[in-house]
Amino acid sequence: MAETVFAKILRGDIPCHRIYEDESVLAFLDVNPLSPGHTLVIPKEPAETLDQLSDDAAAALGRVLPRIARAVLAATGARAYNVLQNNGATAHQAVFHVHFHIIPKLDDGTGLGIGWKASKLADGAELAKAIAAKL
Repeated sequence: MAETVFAKILRGDIPCHRIYEDESVLAFLDVNPLSPGHTLVIPKEPAETLDQLSDDAAAALGRVLPRIARAVLAATGARAYNVLQNNGATAHQAVFHVHFHIIPKLDDGTGLGIGWKASKLADGAELAKAIAAKL
């Protein structure tokens, strides 16, 4: 895996505003937030994309994401938020280390803006069968 800013943060080479840390996960404030309280949650295990993450590291993230989201909401007064996770450059991933964004959506309109170009599901039965076969 390539050297990333998150690897440097995990090693302590770059400081961060830590929110949560355990043996598997680190959460800290984003230095370029979309809204106050924008938090990054990363595994300590090096993996570029979610599909490359071990089951144990994924479970560790899953255990703490709700707790961190509740704390962000309580601290910011936000009533809504987005959890964003990108995988690969074409999916807008900028730092190639798995990370989740918890982004409060505040009454002043700050937070994540999103466009959603939905289409119709075609060949759903075949696609579902093909995906299930790969599990």
